[in-house]
Amino acid sequence: MRELLVELGDLKRVRSAGRAGSIAERLFAQGWSALTGGAAPETVALDITAKALAAARLCDLDAAFLAAAGLDAAQTAAVLVAGLEAVAAPLDAGLRERLESCLRNPANLAAGPVPGFVGALAQQPRAGVTCPGKPRILLEPPENHAEHCLVVAVYGVLLSPFYRADPTTVFLAAMAHHFHNAAMPDAGFTGEMLLGDHLWPIVGRCSEWALEELEPPLREMIRAARLVLPDDATAEGRAFHAADSIDRVLQIAQHLRAASLTMDTVLGEMELVHAGPVKAFQDRVLTDMRIP
Repeated sequence: MRELLVELGDLKRVRSAGRAGSIAERLFAQGWSALTGGAAPETVALDITAKALAAARLCDLDAAFLAAAGLDAAQTAAVLVAGLEAVAAPLDAGLRERLESCLRNPANLAAGPVPGFVGALAQQPRAGVTCPGKPRILLEPPENHAEHCLVVAVYGVLLSPFYRADPTTVFLAAMAHHFHNAAMPDAGFTGEMLLGDHLWPIVGRCSEWALEELEPPLREMIRAARLVLPDDATAEGRAFHAADSIDRVLQIAQHLRAASLTMDTVLGEMELVHAGPVKAFQDRVLTDMRIP
């Protein structure tokens, strides 16, 4: 599944005119709005995951745009399912079928209020690479905590069949696992170690501030889902920690991949100057310019 997870991680970096934030950041807000609007958590988990998979190739050619551009509901669904199917080969067959169904028959999710912690997490950058006793390594541009939580939540749903975990619990836990960073700046592993015995009381208090923004029973559902976060003793804990560690490392791999990109890859493998009526002319221009 690695290649698929790499593509999904890039949703942190895809933006479009007229839309604030990355696709991952906006899906994070959509997910929380649907939850506060009263949608069943299982429905939200599958809906957001299906949209993320379609966006892996379609980017912001989403349902709203396609409808505005004149496609009817059936045509829109067909395009979105094609986007999902373009990347879905590695997925568990049963889960893939459920996700496709979400796009063919989209749920009418009422939009509830977006909690304040959503915007705060979107404004809170991740710490970068830190290690106690060493200077941090900053990689620009940094991801934010909303993007990280969303991608971990989607990864968690996709990995759940492998761990025989409940995907809804994993999704909710991942969406809420950085609640404390809505208020707490991220100083990374280094800062956490320097806080010493103060760390967990501060994390607990800051997490409660976010939880208090939610109305019961949603607050209690999120609190219950977060019980899987401390360890890998449950299937849901294993699925979550797998998703979290994969995203943290793939985020760094993305920077390394970009830094090592070559013209052979761009012009050869990726066909930046691709087949068409003027390709021969374009190739001659590049040769004259000694590119590459």
